[in-house]
Amino acid sequence: MPFARLASATSATCHIGLGLAAVGRPGYINLGRERDLPPARSVDALRERTHDLLDAAYAQGVRYFDAARSYGRSEEFLADWLNARPDVDDVVVGSKWGYTYTAGWSTEAEQHEVKDHSLTTYERQRAETDELLGDRLDLYQIHSVTPDSPALTDKELHARLAEAAAGGLTVGFSTSGPAQADAIRAALAVTVDGDPLFRTVQSTYNALETSAEPALAEAHDAGLTVIVKEGMANGRLAEPNAPDALKAVARETSLGCDAVALALVLRRPWAGVVLSGAATTHQLASNLHAAVVDLDEDQLERLATLVEEPGAYWERRGQLPWH
Repeated sequence: MPFARLASATSATCHIGLGLAAVGRPGYINLGRERDLPPARSVDALRERTHDLLDAAYAQGVRYFDAARSYGRSEEFLADWLNARPDVDDVVVGSKWGYTYTAGWSTEAEQHEVKDHSLTTYERQRAETDELLGDRLDLYQIHSVTPDSPALTDKELHARLAEAAAGGLTVGFSTSGPAQADAIRAALAVTVDGDPLFRTVQSTYNALETSAEPALAEAHDAGLTVIVKEGMANGRLAEPNAPDALKAVARETSLGCDAVALALVLRRPWAGVVLSGAATTHQLASNLHAAVVDLDEDQLERLATLVEEPGAYWERRGQLPWH
């Protein structure tokens, strides 16, 4: 299990990972992105930004990096960075399959990605990932599993994933949508020859969307490593968009809203890795302060009032424009 490497890490930030969704492609749904990235979002410009972030993250103790086939050229950018640093052998590298990037490096595309959890897509994207990341890939996740995903019932796909796991690759899944808890529990029940198939789960959890918490705790108790994504709610929990209660707690800690929002997730006993989705090195440095935020009971109670009904949260997320 590659995440065992983090257990022996000594830095306060080793359980914060860097997700590359916001910098591997020119368009994404994070709020404020029009300010975070250069106006000319060429491949070279975003490659340089990604490498700057990876350098800063590694220097500050981050040891998990998360990409996906649908994050534009994120795997390529990460592979370039790894290949230029053969001495960096203590990181955990994860990617995801199941969405195909279709925007053609444009922010104006009608459709930016297409979901398909079939065995055919797995085989194609696994080959594409292998060509870029090769044996540096530690974790391969099914991207955004929902309760109706065929990936939960496709026995042939399960057999192929188990074959990959037998070869040393860790197999996991991510979730999205208001029924994350149902998807997590369905995935926990998937076995091959009597053995659980999945070893990790990556889910959305933040101050606004907490509905997956009981299922994530069950996954942790079952031995899975839990990776938390969208801890910043796609920018809704960062300045200047953060709710007043979060801004008030941030002022009390003398740190940013982002650090407080991520600290709230880090304190969950089942959270193994919490992703930063930073698009700038300044944002990353601020995010990493989450490792030292100490929240008292009164602050936690005030932050608990921010929770939204899952359907409303995901409806709003679905309305966020691609910047």
